[in-house]
Amino acid sequence: MSTLLRHAADPLVVDLGYGASGVTTVELAHRLRAVHPRVRVLGLELDPERVAAARPLAEPPWLDFRQGGFELAGTAPIVVRAFNVLRQYAEEDVAGAWKLILGQVAPGGLLVEGTCDEIGRLSSWITLSADGPLSLTVSYHLRTLDRPSTVAERLPKSLIHHNVPGEPVHEFLSLLDSYWLAAAPHQAFGVRFRWLRMVEQVRARGWPVLDGPRRWRLGELTVPWHTVAPA
Repeated sequence: MSTLLRHAADPLVVDLGYGASGVTTVELAHRLRAVHPRVRVLGLELDPERVAAARPLAEPPWLDFRQGGFELAGTAPIVVRAFNVLRQYAEEDVAGAWKLILGQVAPGGLLVEGTCDEIGRLSSWITLSADGPLSLTVSYHLRTLDRPSTVAERLPKSLIHHNVPGEPVHEFLSLLDSYWLAAAPHQAFGVRFRWLRMVEQVRARGWPVLDGPRRWRLGELTVPWHTVAPA
């Protein structure tokens, strides 16, 4: 994604449905501008009171807040982040929401749609292009990780009801659990070492794990969408 931002003519990122506080949008803006100083971030919320509450945090021209929904307030961002936005939707409505959002995104842009807990220690997201879902990422705060399948309660809406035997995402999370348990002796060297050992075993099993050690060390694991898509 950093490459996408660096090469975009207008590196605009929309944080869609940022919630009651604009703080997470501010954090996103600071992190992205560390990657590329031309990045602009726009926080969008349907509730005008939430927009008004966030406005004092704005730092024009590179950070702003506006009222808007899936139409993205008429903008054409290169990336849209939508976390905890579709949880209240019916599963059959998710594809339509994806299509509506992606229809506004700049050519070659991405939608990152997912779910996280209240303090961001457990999350998962789907990365999508105009052609559809590309990958699933699960992310953990390793020091508080009990077992990888705990992320099941924070799966995106399109997957959360498919974490049952016979479905690919259930097989994936069960595999993570088994290798996490097998890697327990490596805990003596630290939880990150144990996590990396688990990733090694998942890859050895033949799962096409994406990205590389730099992302894995953060407690992230990404796999192609086709490996976990509903049966």
